[in-house]
Amino acid sequence: MASGSVGGGGSLSEVYSSAKRILLKARDGIERLERFESSSMDSPDLASSVKRDITEVRSLCSNMDALWRSIHVKSQRDLWRRKTEQVGEEAEYLNQSLEKYMLRNQRKMLEAKERADLLGRASGEGAHIMQIFDEEAQAMNSVKNSKRMLEESFSSGVAILSKYAEQRDRLKRAQRKALDVLNTVGLSNSVLRLIERRNRVDTWIKYAGMIATLVILYFFIRWTR
Repeated sequence: MASGSVGGGGSLSEVYSSAKRILLKARDGIERLERFESSSMDSPDLASSVKRDITEVRSLCSNMDALWRSIHVKSQRDLWRRKTEQVGEEAEYLNQSLEKYMLRNQRKMLEAKERADLLGRASGEGAHIMQIFDEEAQAMNSVKNSKRMLEESFSSGVAILSKYAEQRDRLKRAQRKALDVLNTVGLSNSVLRLIERRNRVDTWIKYAGMIATLVILYFFIRWTR
């Protein structure tokens, strides 16, 4: 077994044993990180620890490379060269696995942030849409209230006109009786024409009021549709 040492760093066998032990620890850390990833968990402390272990193994590989080159026996030198290369290759493989894990984790975190931003924007737009709906509902309620008030006003107007027509009929009957009395006493024709003209004016007022009310209601109903 090689017994060479560099700068008090230990024999080649000791450095190799330390490198293998740390590689085993780093490999176990990579496996744990992959298990965490499959269960949607994250462990940044463990990833940092694995990174330090790989860096340490690389440093030990540099020591081993200097140690095996100092061995004089060719067969021993070739053996330790292959072992050093194997340790370096395994350290490189673990480092690539760690970098792939970190890239996947970063991509996952970026996607989660984008989803959160999208949900935030959707929530804000939803609130704006709800506000528009509320304003539309308030406008519709206002229109309904106005329509109801106009319908009530129209009903009141119709009732007033009907009552006015009844009063007019009673007044007309009274006027006829008065005309009969006046005719009997010989009232002039000019006074009689004045009374008839007043009756016609009252009739036109009644029909004009009814038509105006109907026109207003018609245009309001078309506007609210």
